[in-house]
Amino acid sequence: MSNERVAIVTGAAQGVGLVTASTLAERGYRTILTDIQSLDGAVAKVTTRGSKADGIVGDISSEEFVRELAQRVERDYGGAAVLVNNAGISMICPAEETSAEAWQKVMNVNLLGPFLLSRYLGAQMLARRSGSIINVASVAGLAGIGHRSAYNASKHGLIGLTRTLAAEWGGRGVRVNAVCPGWIKTEMDVADQSSGAYSDADIVNRVPMARFASPQDVANAIAFLADGSLSGFINGVSLPVDGGWTADGSWDSLRIKTRP
Repeated sequence: MSNERVAIVTGAAQGVGLVTASTLAERGYRTILTDIQSLDGAVAKVTTRGSKADGIVGDISSEEFVRELAQRVERDYGGAAVLVNNAGISMICPAEETSAEAWQKVMNVNLLGPFLLSRYLGAQMLARRSGSIINVASVAGLAGIGHRSAYNASKHGLIGLTRTLAAEWGGRGVRVNAVCPGWIKTEMDVADQSSGAYSDADIVNRVPMARFASPQDVANAIAFLADGSLSGFINGVSLPVDGGWTADGSWDSLRIKTRP
């Protein structure tokens, strides 16, 4: 059993998850990366600077996998101090064309998975009266965005779960918060843009800071919420990491006109 601070990051094979795992590792955590795909390359990147990391492949929407993961973490590492529920999938489709099967797949990964992980790993945190859970939601959990009914609903649900667990668990030593990124330049964005759903200009012109978020922007916010010495009285928040997207009600021409 280890006395190291352990952080679990889901969806860590690439994108925000991988950058978050690396960021937490640089801050002294032993990181456990999980994903449904191979993690060999991701673990190698995290350990490049001598940090300790392990990869565990599995499906977070499977209760059997999550239960076994929690048992393994408790047995081999003495439990996790931090859980980052980052794994998620996107789906762009008009609501009237969204099948029940496609809807349920999004819900299983984006909402059921974080619930299961919080339920099993959070129970261990509650027993120790210490822990921080950070859910990666989205600006799509704060507002409606067209052609994303399943995705939007899953992220709204994740924010609801965040607030409920924060209310239930805050007095027992476990803080639960969420980050709500805007559009990020990741592999998921490349796939979504390839469908022709939007362009770089659509995003850049909408964001007051005139750029996409970077994975590091989101990872830094997660690291802040993970660290009780910095955010110890922050519980139940849904922190936008969106460059002002949700704050700005301007129309595009007005927003763009004010830029140098």
